[in-house]
Amino acid sequence: MTGNGNAVPLDLARLDDGRRVSLCETLDRVLNKGIVVAGEVTISLAGVDLVYLGLQLRLMSVETARKG
Repeated sequence: MTGNGNAVPLDLARLDDGRRVSLCETLDRVLNKGIVVAGEVTISLAGVDLVYLGLQLRLMSVETARKG
């Protein structure tokens, strides 16, 4: 996500010039820039919400986390 809350689309399978990248290159880019995955889970019974989970996963290198 950017600082203004808008999601930034990620195309991890290709670089800007259109060439294919390896898994190692993709992982290197993700760890250097960081990525956030967010989700929500609600468990309901008979229309009554019993459990709500808000999840946020941040994946980045320690060096990137210290910079931010």
